[in-house]
Amino acid sequence: LADTYFLFSGLIGRSWAMVFAAGGLKVKLYDIAQDQLTSALENIRQHMKELKESGFLKGALSVEQQLALISVCTDLKAAVEGATFIQECTPENLELKKKIFGQLDLIVGDNVILSSSTSCLLPSKLFSGLKHVKQCIVSHPVNPPYFVPLVEIVPHPETDPSTTERTYALMKKIGQSPVKLNREIEGFVLNRLQYAVISEAWRLVGEGVISPTDLDLVMSDGLGMRYAFIGPLETMHLNAEGISNYCERYREGMKLVLNTFGPVPEFSGEIEQKISQAMSEKIPSVPKVLDARRKWRDDCLTGLAKLKKEMKTD
Repeated sequence: LADTYFLFSGLIGRSWAMVFAAGGLKVKLYDIAQDQLTSALENIRQHMKELKESGFLKGALSVEQQLALISVCTDLKAAVEGATFIQECTPENLELKKKIFGQLDLIVGDNVILSSSTSCLLPSKLFSGLKHVKQCIVSHPVNPPYFVPLVEIVPHPETDPSTTERTYALMKKIGQSPVKLNREIEGFVLNRLQYAVISEAWRLVGEGVISPTDLDLVMSDGLGMRYAFIGPLETMHLNAEGISNYCERYREGMKLVLNTFGPVPEFSGEIEQKISQAMSEKIPSVPKVLDARRKWRDDCLTGLAKLKKEMKTD
């Protein structure tokens, strides 16, 4: 347990801290404000207790043992002391993140990994010019990482392969599902796939083909059922006698449909209002209702994660 892992105390930082602690690793939460850290710890304690009560606490350790692994710190230098992996979780702001990595670059040694939780900033924008650039990488979690295990590992062009391998191994060790991108690309992979779906969903609703609520049902009670366990490529493979057979049967039909797709939507105006109205009728856009629905979503994800674990025979 000598290795310390260090994060920031916002929502993603807290969730990461819980994931690391569940994996039995020592965590230091850093923030500039002590009251932020105090409320983060309280929030983590509360969350862990609820998870314990509902039988969804991750890891082999008890709540108290996991909490004992998490300490807090308002001094950056002290926080970094002894760390082997640093996961940055500041808001999605390039200048802010560059400033943090610039500070870290001056005080870390040559074997600590500097990792960012960014969901859309490219490693080349974040890390270029740092003297420890070989040790820098993006580890993009899916919100909330405690329930959704995927982590996209995205290297800077100068990232050392050993940094990628060590990050991958660490994510495996704490029970996440890491995937390696061989190079950086706008939106990484998860958001590119997500935006492709959102884009066509927007067009279908905009063209009056289907209502917003029915559109969501196509995903949640249709494609999503499958995609909770297998991806689009395996789906093709299983929906015929293998990929080649699928392509032989369906390539012309797929191209025909894909050629009818419209341009990239503006995501504004009349269609935005139409979708907003439908969503607000179902779930009013007020904090209390949204929070309750998020809690329900997280409970569903927790149950699904548990089911997936039971289903995994490999």
